[in-house]
Amino acid sequence: MAELTHLDGEGRARMVDVGEKPVTRRRAVAEGVLIVGADVVAAIREGRTPKGNVFEAARLAGILAAKRTAELIPLCHPLPLDTVAVDFSTGDDRITVRAEAVANARTGVEMEALTAATVAALTLYDMLKALSKGMVLTDVRLLSKSGGASGDWRAPESASGPEPSR
Repeated sequence: MAELTHLDGEGRARMVDVGEKPVTRRRAVAEGVLIVGADVVAAIREGRTPKGNVFEAARLAGILAAKRTAELIPLCHPLPLDTVAVDFSTGDDRITVRAEAVANARTGVEMEALTAATVAALTLYDMLKALSKGMVLTDVRLLSKSGGASGDWRAPESASGPEPSR
């Protein structure tokens, strides 16, 4: 088993020292799915949502969340994000939220992309809860990452869970 990087010799949590790592271009893409039901999707498409443009509010929330990830996740490093993009697509009964984070940094931006996608989806829930209380946030996952010592990674096509350990 690999050395535990976030624990010191006595088992106390610690922030990993990335000071000696080279700065490289880091990119991560994540997504989440909010199952809202066909009636809610129809209301969005027809402009009948009680709180206005749900996508722009959720986009701004996702971007802000990515910028504040280190404040939310205790051992995350604050990163100088170059860009964050949050986009949406609708299906028959669902909204897919896709978020991308990019930075020139010493550590990856996976948590920023995941946080952006999740908070954007939660904002959609908040904006749409007057129409449905039974919405479900599901399948939040990392789709891809690039940069750093571990190189590029892409999720398998299926959202069935993590790939097996090697």
